Amino acid sequence: MIHPSSQSAHGKAALRTVQVVGGGSAGSSAHVRSLTEGLVARGVRVTVCAPMAAERAYGFAEAGAHHLPVPRRSDPAAVAALRAACADADLVHAHGLHAALRASLALSGRRVPLVVTWHTRSSAEGTRAHLLRVLERRVARAAAVVLGTSSDLVDRARARGARDARLAAVSLPPPRGPLPEGEEAERTRNKTRAELGCVDRPLLMAVGGLERGRGYDVLLDAAHELLALDPVPLLVIAGEGPERGALQRRIEDEGLPVRLAGRRDDVAELLHAADVAVLPKSWEPRSLLAQEALHARVPLVAADAGGVDELVGDGAELVPHDDAAALAHAVRRLLDDPARRERLKERGAAQAATWPTEDATVAQVLSVYDELTGFH
Repeated sequence: MIHPSSQSAHGKAALRTVQVVGGGSAGSSAHVRSLTEGLVARGVRVTVCAPMAAERAYGFAEAGAHHLPVPRRSDPAAVAALRAACADADLVHAHGLHAALRASLALSGRRVPLVVTWHTRSSAEGTRAHLLRVLERRVARAAAVVLGTSSDLVDRARARGARDARLAAVSLPPPRGPLPEGEEAERTRNKTRAELGCVDRPLLMAVGGLERGRGYDVLLDAAHELLALDPVPLLVIAGEGPERGALQRRIEDEGLPVRLAGRRDDVAELLHAADVAVLPKSWEPRSLLAQEALHARVPLVAADAGGVDELVGDGAELVPHDDAAALAHAVRRLLDDPARRERLKERGAAQAATWPTEDATVAQVLSVYDELTGFH
């Protein structure tokens, strides 16, 4: 572990930052891990306030941060813990709406700049929709700068009263360790497919928490339609969550060609073994699965929701969200047309090459910090 110093490499007082993580978004947590490494390498002191589950999953301390376990709540005790953590901060950076609300409460009465990154486009109906607008207005107006991960989030922040809203450069951290190439890659791919029970049939991959609102009901509807294919593809879903029981019951009751693989630490290998990756719905404009699939040159079929079109461009097959027939048709068309899959791989790799690097992401964030604090 790298221990943050009170001084930068040049002997000057180090900028002291607090990163507040809600723990609800894989994309935001991965971003904070990547950002932490880059900031620490540039002499910035980083404290990450995040639930213990997020620390275990993403290793902020290993990246050089001082981790403080702060629960994902807005009760007085949690806000007090966050306020204490921010006591000597030069700047606080919150990731996500709920983290930003807690940070704004903790900074009440203090002249400490607050930067907020909006990673997802939240949605709600009825009374909850009104409460969401109130929350977004409070967060947007409390922040010195709002960074949105897509253009529509920047527009939304401005509409909610943000003084300064900008498009965020958010990169996908590279895979940990090199993936095999050539003959070794083929052996690894075959081994993974054999372990999944998918030697002589197409393999479809989906990744994400098994939670409501992620489109798994639509994905299972699409899997039902794919039963007509010969051979029938196997859909593997890597992830865990509260909907696992309901999904498993439906898979068994309907005889669907779907396997719930649980939480996996070999997602990169699973994707490399897949014929097609599927994203049934995401309200994260920079979906981790979409980024990983395009980087891995795996054809992607994604629901056109949450700004994912801005991320993937023409590097993926986009279908209307909540449309199982369109999803199944797009998958079937790719499986039936190897040349189409190859073209999509090429376009996906070209699109991925346009995304910000980790260095560019850190440089943008540091420039915002410098503007607000005067550190250079």
